[in-house]
Amino acid sequence: MLKKSLLALIISSTFAATYTQATAPEQDTIEAQLAQLKAQIADLEARLATQEQNTSVAATSVDPAHHAETVVTTTDVTPTKPTGIQVGGAVRTNFSHTSYDDGNKNRGGDFDFDIFRLNLSGNVGDVTLDAEIRFFDYMTTVKYAYVGYQFADNWQVQTGITQVPFGNWPYNSHNYFFSTNYYLGLEDDHDLGILVKRQVADNWQIDLGFFKNDELGGVDGYVSNRADRYSYDVVGARPLEQDIYADPTLALGEYNTFSGRFAYHTTLAGVQTELGLSALHGGLHDGQQRAGDYYAWGLHLNSHYQNWNVQLQHTEYAYNVDNIQQMAVGAYGFYDSIAAEAKSSTVNVAYSLPLSWGPVTGLQFYNNYGLVYDKSDDTANTLMNVTGFSVAAGGLFTYFDLVHARNQPFVGGSVAGNADETERRFNINIGYYF
Repeated sequence: MLKKSLLALIISSTFAATYTQATAPEQDTIEAQLAQLKAQIADLEARLATQEQNTSVAATSVDPAHHAETVVTTTDVTPTKPTGIQVGGAVRTNFSHTSYDDGNKNRGGDFDFDIFRLNLSGNVGDVTLDAEIRFFDYMTTVKYAYVGYQFADNWQVQTGITQVPFGNWPYNSHNYFFSTNYYLGLEDDHDLGILVKRQVADNWQIDLGFFKNDELGGVDGYVSNRADRYSYDVVGARPLEQDIYADPTLALGEYNTFSGRFAYHTTLAGVQTELGLSALHGGLHDGQQRAGDYYAWGLHLNSHYQNWNVQLQHTEYAYNVDNIQQMAVGAYGFYDSIAAEAKSSTVNVAYSLPLSWGPVTGLQFYNNYGLVYDKSDDTANTLMNVTGFSVAAGGLFTYFDLVHARNQPFVGGSVAGNADETERRFNINIGYYF
């Protein structure tokens, strides 16, 4: 949209400069040409607006309580022509008012620095590069860093720290906090490996990945803190009598994980729908030998009708370690816990509203609901409902979220918690992207 407006401005300015130097007959000709050109631009803008409404676009979810981003969903994996490496990034701040922190309530909420991030993307020859590094007050971490190569018309290979294909892609949510799946390591997870992607052809899309270990090098990776990471990963086994936030006494790491995501795209009565099946399986290593294995599978639906978007997903997972019912996970500089086995269901609805109101170019209203249940450690269900909207205005992208949750990280609890009360968090996340 920015390029489109800039093009119109340049053309208009050029004609204006020519107009001031022209004679009266020339002015009439220029005015006629200018009117014709404006009509063509208006027609192109109308066509683009219609196409944008019919395209699977998700100005979606973001990083939980510590980070956020705007992402446009696309199934096209064809890289752009060589243009060199471009540098971008974002600066984000965050306001929160919570029910579970008395100090926060007494102060009328808190306004904090969220994140500074840098992005690298582009092509050198036929090889693409995509990377993102994130700077927080308390840690620095790489979200993803991979190179890609288009080896056939519809096929691309990526290697490095890349996204594990699973469920609704790239996010199963629209809000700032993701869905409950993210905190299980089953949404927007990035690991070290190789990913082969087939763009939509004959209505089918296929993503196949092999991940040698997590993004920090696995159980014996050379890092000072295995919790300093973007993606939630299992980092150990936890006896039930251990504190759910303690450092794990039995360190574990994911390794040799195979993941596949298969999706079928169809259009019926103006409704564009993606139906998909995902599955993954890998091992767990204690640094000396194999200590167990894990698997997950999921069914997902992602439908678009005009400005509406509906996402459904059902997921089940299990970590198989002898006599263990609870696993330690790490992310954002601290440890937490999840049940070794559980089910998850999510229901998301969103409505996108294009606008031309000053700098505001779009709003998206949404309600995202997630439930984690049938847990092997017999802890209470985890639920989270997020009602909110996002605002796009130039380089600014802002989330306004009202969260109600029980046993949910970043909303006063843990997935391994046993709370009966529903907590509340009102959150505003403001980001400038460049």
